[in-house]
Amino acid sequence: MTMRRTTRDVCVMLGALLGALMFSGCASLQEDGGRDFGAAWPDVDGDVAKPQNGAIYVQGTETSLWNNVTARNVGDTLTVVLSESTEAEKSATTTAKKSSSAELTGPTIAGRAVTHNGTPILEMGMGNDSQFAGNGQATQSNKLDGYITVTVAKRFSNGNLLVRGQKLVMINAGREYVRLQGIVRPSDISPDNSVVSWKVADAYIAYGGQGTVANASKPGWLYRFFNSPKTPF
Repeated sequence: MTMRRTTRDVCVMLGALLGALMFSGCASLQEDGGRDFGAAWPDVDGDVAKPQNGAIYVQGTETSLWNNVTARNVGDTLTVVLSESTEAEKSATTTAKKSSSAELTGPTIAGRAVTHNGTPILEMGMGNDSQFAGNGQATQSNKLDGYITVTVAKRFSNGNLLVRGQKLVMINAGREYVRLQGIVRPSDISPDNSVVSWKVADAYIAYGGQGTVANASKPGWLYRFFNSPKTPF
């Protein structure tokens, strides 16, 4: 009875340990933190100038006759042109070679070398030859093109705008999402109320998919478990 209970407890403990390692390995591979889609509403706080009713000039709603109508206040929308393209390449080659040799000629007695059964026994020689060759190369590239319209969430005291937004597209059994957040300088906004993504400071850009097609392109949970950084194997 005691043996059965001990075996069962050991099996339960091993199962719990395996489950914890599996979930920890899979959790580290969740795309974009596993967050669900949600609207990026602007943050209305004390930094936004409150309008003073009853006056001709209302602070925070001013416009210029010489500027284009572009995003400048909290709640305004801005189109971000996604134009991300990066390439990185690194290679290293190392070659080392070393060779050494030494030879000691035996003495000659009466004009003849000292031998035994015709083989010289007082002659010595030594040789060493070693070499090493190493080669490494890494190449990485990515490209992202498209458009996403974001909302001004905050306006800083220097005029810069904190923008953020996301877009979700559902096609058949799959979902494609794009998320963006960053800081935009008003002078970088084009007259058509757009700005390229490489002019967005502290940019956070995420693109991914969910659904049948996205799941088919991912490795299984067992493969992810054994390739997790937390797995000691």
